[in-house]
Amino acid sequence: MRVLVAWANDVTMNLGVRALGQGSEDLLRTLWPDAEFVFMNYGQRPAEVPWGRPRSLLRERVTGRLGMMRWFRDFDLVWDTRSGDSFADIYGLPRHTIMSMVHEFAAQADVPIVLAPQTIGPFGTVRGSAVARRSLRRSALAFARDPLSAEAAERLGRPVDATTSDLVFGIAQPEPGLPRDVLLNISGLLWEPNPHVDAETYRENVRRVIDGLLADGREVTLLPHLLDSPGPDNDVPVSHRLVHEYAGRIDIHVPRDLDDARSAISTAQLVIGARMHACLNALSTGTPAVAMAYSRKFAPLMESVGWHRVVSLSGSEDVAGDVLTHTRAGGLAEQAIAAKHRGRAMLDPVTSRLSEML
Repeated sequence: MRVLVAWANDVTMNLGVRALGQGSEDLLRTLWPDAEFVFMNYGQRPAEVPWGRPRSLLRERVTGRLGMMRWFRDFDLVWDTRSGDSFADIYGLPRHTIMSMVHEFAAQADVPIVLAPQTIGPFGTVRGSAVARRSLRRSALAFARDPLSAEAAERLGRPVDATTSDLVFGIAQPEPGLPRDVLLNISGLLWEPNPHVDAETYRENVRRVIDGLLADGREVTLLPHLLDSPGPDNDVPVSHRLVHEYAGRIDIHVPRDLDDARSAISTAQLVIGARMHACLNALSTGTPAVAMAYSRKFAPLMESVGWHRVVSLSGSEDVAGDVLTHTRAGGLAEQAIAAKHRGRAMLDPVTSRLSEML
């Protein structure tokens, strides 16, 4: 059994995308323990699939010079993760178009292609909706990781085969790390001007959350959820600047890799995160998490596993106050354990449908 995992891998700096890759492999190995996995993603592009521009893909489909179609036919399954949230046009039509063209050509190679559990939509353009409709219809199976995404697929005329949870719930449980109190993930993406939230307001709310936690007697450790890199949305430099600003009153843990991040998260009392997979990594290990949500993908996914500790950065009138209120609630540990078990159980339809198909 050879499986191509598209748009996730274990070498990206983004730990959320690494979680998708690891969750994909761990989940699918429950069906095919001896399967061979090949990962394909930005930064790990096979020579046979020239996705630099749509016209490059079209030229290869016509000429076959690089052997793209033969390469696809060497797989028994194509597992299309779309990086978890890129089956949408909010990140630009070029990204949506290129991913969908790869999906289309894999389908034309007569390889079963599955849309892995992911966010579907939003689509704000006619072209974006048309491209999405085509991808859904060309999928042997399609899974949504939240009810809102399932509704989006139904509006496009191809209902999903199951509504599940995120692939992070399929990852094997980590080795425990050093006990910590509060891990706070600060997003480098949101710290600087960005299309999602007002950066200055976000920075103010982060400082208010830190100040409130310290006033409550909590120990705060900053947790970047990206590996250190030159990328513009890197969490690490921002976190170091805040550690310096707070002059020893807060700590930092920069993870070496996904396993190290999950190990640290699993033994924390609480995670507060602006990156969704920082919060999902927490819940998948049974650690309570308060999400500082910058998009609509957070709430429906977390609510589907019975978790409601989500504060909208654009919808709340008092973001820091609402976050702190959640941190002071009782019963968080028990609720997080329940969310972990529910999230894992919700992936069962994925393996059962795949087993039926193959």
